[in-house]
Amino acid sequence: MEARKNETDLICTRREAPYSYEILQSLDLTGIFLFAILTLMTLIGNLVFIEEVYYIYKKIPSSKRSIFIWVNAAAPVISTTSCIGMWIPRATMFTDFTAAVFFAIVIHKFLLMMIKECGGQKLFLRRFENSRFKISTGPCCCCCLCLPFIHISKRTLFILKLGTFQFAFLRPVLMFLSVVLWANGNYDLSDLSVNGAAIWINCFIGIITVIALWPVVIMFTQVKVLLSCKKIIPKFALYQFIVILSQLQTAIINILATSGTIACAPPLAASSRASYMSQQLIIMEMFLITLLSRVFYRKRYDELEHPETADQEAKDNTQNTKISLNGKEGPQNI
Repeated sequence: MEARKNETDLICTRREAPYSYEILQSLDLTGIFLFAILTLMTLIGNLVFIEEVYYIYKKIPSSKRSIFIWVNAAAPVISTTSCIGMWIPRATMFTDFTAAVFFAIVIHKFLLMMIKECGGQKLFLRRFENSRFKISTGPCCCCCLCLPFIHISKRTLFILKLGTFQFAFLRPVLMFLSVVLWANGNYDLSDLSVNGAAIWINCFIGIITVIALWPVVIMFTQVKVLLSCKKIIPKFALYQFIVILSQLQTAIINILATSGTIACAPPLAASSRASYMSQQLIIMEMFLITLLSRVFYRKRYDELEHPETADQEAKDNTQNTKISLNGKEGPQNI
């Protein structure tokens, strides 16, 4: 009994993830069933994504294929990395690295997708040449209603792209640095002291994440009415769910483990158990998002009307209105 207690204390104090065989040996019938169901969900999600890629290559114009595939791949990739981390807990650092790098690129691709759905950069600028960007939006400035509206130009569009691109570039660099420091024993998520590397790296990641999400919300606010016919609102909602579930949810669970709310449960230390819980939740959530993405991205939507055509129709309608009014006034003057 004393030996078992000492072993439990050792597991809880060493903070190391267990090996795969330790996890499998500790599973009861319910645990085996849960592992099987979650793995099956991951496989089905990947099959749905492969079928979606086939559809995109067959039905979607070549200019939009790569962007659509990147955005649709977010949920299956995050689900797959979580499934691998669930089966091999000691690989969690590498699976988190892969998911973080991929999703950083997806955020940039989602911004480009909204521009592409408007007909590309040139048509986007032509459609909104007399409009202005509303920058008092979340997650940065939703309460700063006094901020001015910004004129839409090549320069402002470049700044928005730069806002998401910096995240796609810096997040992989910071995650790679985290992996290197972790391999050297200098990076520990549970070490939130000023002298620890985790607190500084994670704070910087939080800042660049908020900066990257801001341009996407600004762009969505501008195009949501124009692209409502292409279901941009549910697409943006799915994107937001992925952000919240894969980033915020995981951060909250890790904080709970660090504060001691999530206790050690051999063979899992508190931090490993938090990752274990997060991975299982993410697999189920990403499976549902994969199915919903198939519904909204599989449909073929009509292309937007060309701005010049719309202007010509507006002029024709104005002329027809004047002619009809003159026709009505003519007999009265006689």
